[in-house]
Amino acid sequence: MTPLIELDGVTKTLKGQQEPRTILSGVDLTVHAGESVAVLGRSGSGKSTLLSIVGLFDRPDGGAYRIDGKDISRIPERKAAALRSAEFGFVFQRFFLLKHLNAAQNVAMALVNGQGWLPRRQRRAKVMAALEQVGIAHLAKHRPAKLSGGEQQRVAVARALVRQPRILLADEPTGALDTETGNLVIDVLHEATTQGRALILVTHDWDHARKMGRVLRLEDGKLHDVDEYAHEHAHAEVAA
Repeated sequence: MTPLIELDGVTKTLKGQQEPRTILSGVDLTVHAGESVAVLGRSGSGKSTLLSIVGLFDRPDGGAYRIDGKDISRIPERKAAALRSAEFGFVFQRFFLLKHLNAAQNVAMALVNGQGWLPRRQRRAKVMAALEQVGIAHLAKHRPAKLSGGEQQRVAVARALVRQPRILLADEPTGALDTETGNLVIDVLHEATTQGRALILVTHDWDHARKMGRVLRLEDGKLHDVDEYAHEHAHAEVAA
């Protein structure tokens, strides 16, 4: 089966500083539809850079990036934007909600495309289904100021899900949330993989990472498999 996402020897060097710094030095990653992958790593290890490349906000310096077997490493920005709109849903640590719009309207903004708005009834049905999926349909008319941080993040998750993207990218989505709310957000994202979506979760939280189908660590510019024993053993050595 052709992977949905495939990175082959991807490299990235950050320039514009005193000396160029290699962030990714040959990343290999394969993700199939319906699969969930967590990426751990120290601050500054390149996790967000990796996600930016997968999400087509940035381009690799070397290597290949394929979706459905087609190399998209060098596609122009116009085509990259169209692909982002069609295939991806994004969730970040910050919610990026528009303060003057209510929850339903914020989610509906993700349905705007080059052809304009969907018909009102169809748009509302999609929005309410997405809000129901994250458990806050009853808050559809509330503006962000009236929502807790956890509720705002669930609106952001609904916004990512409403277009039914094939690929979900989440960059530290629970960083600003309490434990209970964070667990709920992770469970909602993971549940989406049962509908055939691929999920890549960047996180520093082992408890969230271990809920994914695979756990990888970005270290020295490369991705390495992590199992639970190795993770706990490493933490025990640090504690000692």
